[in-house]
Amino acid sequence: MISRASATVRARANPAWHNEQVLKAKIELPLLAPDAETVVRKPAWLKVRAPGGPNYMRLKALMRSANLHSVCEEARCPNIGECWEDATATFMILGDVCTRNCGYCAIAHGRPVWEDREEPERIARTVADLALEYVVITSVNRDDLADGGAAHWAATIRAVRRHAPGCRVELLIPDFQGSAPSLETVIAADPHVLNHNTETVPRLYPVARHGGRYERTLRLFRHARDVAPALPRKSGIILGLGEDRAELLATMRDLVEVGVSILTLGQYLRPSAAHLPVAKYYHPDEFAALAEAGRALGFTHVESGPLVRSSYHAKKQLDHAETVVGAGAEPAVAGAEPVVAGAEPHLPRTGHPRFDPVSRHSLP
Repeated sequence: MISRASATVRARANPAWHNEQVLKAKIELPLLAPDAETVVRKPAWLKVRAPGGPNYMRLKALMRSANLHSVCEEARCPNIGECWEDATATFMILGDVCTRNCGYCAIAHGRPVWEDREEPERIARTVADLALEYVVITSVNRDDLADGGAAHWAATIRAVRRHAPGCRVELLIPDFQGSAPSLETVIAADPHVLNHNTETVPRLYPVARHGGRYERTLRLFRHARDVAPALPRKSGIILGLGEDRAELLATMRDLVEVGVSILTLGQYLRPSAAHLPVAKYYHPDEFAALAEAGRALGFTHVESGPLVRSSYHAKKQLDHAETVVGAGAEPAVAGAEPVVAGAEPHLPRTGHPRFDPVSRHSLP
């Protein structure tokens, strides 16, 4: 019998593309041990119909035939049936193995061996074949690549623009380990929306986001604003990991201050017993109150609900945000305390501590 260790496939070094130092290093990915907590039944509002409509089956077959990955499947998104039936999908590039092991994420982690230079063209042809008007592209973290995969990102954007010039492209990018040149490479390919998920409040980063840094997320948005002021910026937060209301509002305020205009808020759903437990199931009314608070803080659009994910109704999110801006609505002053009907009073906060200006070469 072949042992598990001997069956492990290692990536092959390619000096022109890979970061050899990372490849040769022994990476110890943290694992979360299953706990013995009592299984909590999900609230009724989290139940969704099982996928299986004709458009869903057609898109699934097309994804398999083109050897493409979608975050809808890999992250077990609860909205896959609705979105795929509407011929909308979020393509995931650079493989399906992530170099990080976030405590809430269902995507496989490890040492990637996947590299496919023809993927951008296949994605672009699929977008054209489906006549999509709006597409979301994301990726796993590829900390093993010298540029974090930025060149592959740019090639994918440009390929979609060639094959489907009428299609708008939204990007849900990783943090590229704070590399300013990598971020600039992606922005130079001219996407329509730049999205990077904040995911949670800074206190929970050490537990939930292995390899991520809250201050790096804020610096990414600051640098994006400096490089491309007119590019809409978007971020998402998942609720139910143990954050409190004051922390959540402070995080939302931080995002407004670094130029994020579109925000998504959704419920954390535990993928397995090996992942972080759900600390709280938020009621739909609480999501509605948080959306109102977000608009009061200055976001042009807040998509907030138990089943909301970053790319859920993405086209409608951008359309609404552009309508608000086009109507000349002025955002609330950043740092002002939102007034929410029926919300409990609490002390005003100014957000989390600000960080030093971004370096052009890195976002440490």
